Amino acid sequence: MDINNVDLLDLQTSHMKQDPSTIAMCKALNPVFKKLAREAKLAFIYGRIDQLDDDTLDELAWQFYVDFYSVDFPISVKRNLIKNAKKIHKLKGTPAAVEILLTSIFGNAVLKEWFEYDGDPFMFKVRIEVENNINLLLDKFEESINVVKNTRSHLEKIELYSVSRNTTYIASSLLSGEKVTTFPWSPKDLDSKGTLHIAIGNNGGIENTTIYPKKEVIK
Repeated sequence: MDINNVDLLDLQTSHMKQDPSTIAMCKALNPVFKKLAREAKLAFIYGRIDQLDDDTLDELAWQFYVDFYSVDFPISVKRNLIKNAKKIHKLKGTPAAVEILLTSIFGNAVLKEWFEYDGDPFMFKVRIEVENNINLLLDKFEESINVVKNTRSHLEKIELYSVSRNTTYIASSLLSGEKVTTFPWSPKDLDSKGTLHIAIGNNGGIENTTIYPKKEVIK
């Protein structure tokens, strides 16, 4: 059933569908139910974060205690931070929390601790692929890290890679042909094998010889 286009008359029994009062009541209430169906979507908030406007996202950020948040962030960044807020709170103080936060704001991020690249103890570096809004968000970089990292670790180096993503269309064509020449077929050097039956007949008869002067017939 599509609640956005429900017809109350369709829900009645065959007998009630013939009742004039029921028909009139259904026609009167149909617009009311359709309006309720549209407004019911507004109660479904968390499952449609990607459809919410800036003002609603700002309220959700306050509700979820998003640690690093600004009303000036692009709407895509706001949505990412709100979606990952619970996970970041759960992992706060770990490299994973830093990676999730930076990925939510800037793009793909990878954190390496000092023992992974032979650095000084308690230091770490971050490699990040910035997809967009680099000028707007770059001044927030170190501040965002300090919100979720542990207190004993210190940022040593930032490796920034600017990434541009777009759709590339590639077209190709293929032209092929075939030339076929057909000659009259004249087979040569053919051997034919088989059995040939030849019938031979012999016809015998009587020969009469007459010697003149005729005296008698010699047989």
